[in-house]
Amino acid sequence: MARPRRIVLVRHGESMGNADDTVYEREPDHALALTEKGRRQAADTGRELRELFGEERVSVYVSPYRRTHETLQEFRLEPALARVREEPRLREQDWGNWQDRADVRLQKAYRDAYGHFFYRFAQGESGADVYDRVGGFLESLFRSFEAPDHPPNVLIVTHGLAMRLFCMRWFHWTVAEFESLANPGNGETRMLILGENGKYTLDRPFDRWK
Repeated sequence: MARPRRIVLVRHGESMGNADDTVYEREPDHALALTEKGRRQAADTGRELRELFGEERVSVYVSPYRRTHETLQEFRLEPALARVREEPRLREQDWGNWQDRADVRLQKAYRDAYGHFFYRFAQGESGADVYDRVGGFLESLFRSFEAPDHPPNVLIVTHGLAMRLFCMRWFHWTVAEFESLANPGNGETRMLILGENGKYTLDRPFDRWK
């Protein structure tokens, strides 16, 4: 089994929805583009990733959302070194169709009180639902490691909640541990590094809710 030396998780750059939540009333969540600030964030992250990977090959998985694809484009990875696959299981937590701003803010308040893992948005998903599909993706990822020529790097371009749930599933965190952690900022990374003992460790922790 050719396990990668690094598994890098990246949250997309700032999107139109991050900058103005009224846009969800007019545009589908999956179709929201990056802002100019988001493109700069992605470009900055891309420079760091190109330096990190050097001339090594990279297996890339990207959420099907527009903002994650645009983030990946800004990375400017060498096409000959990057094998890119769109992965729907890495998508954002589904809210269900267009969103009413006042209703969303109310539901988020309910979620904060009820718990981010178990609260289910009306017509949408709970954090537990996202956990399940991220777990399904991990099973596919593990099977890919069986290829003897698997690249030494994996890059996953996704969303903040999915990043936390990926690590929860990988490191067997409890629900309470997950609930105590905050999403990374736009364009931020977390990296799982393979140690000499054959186990992966996180390069730096997630911030905790204040």
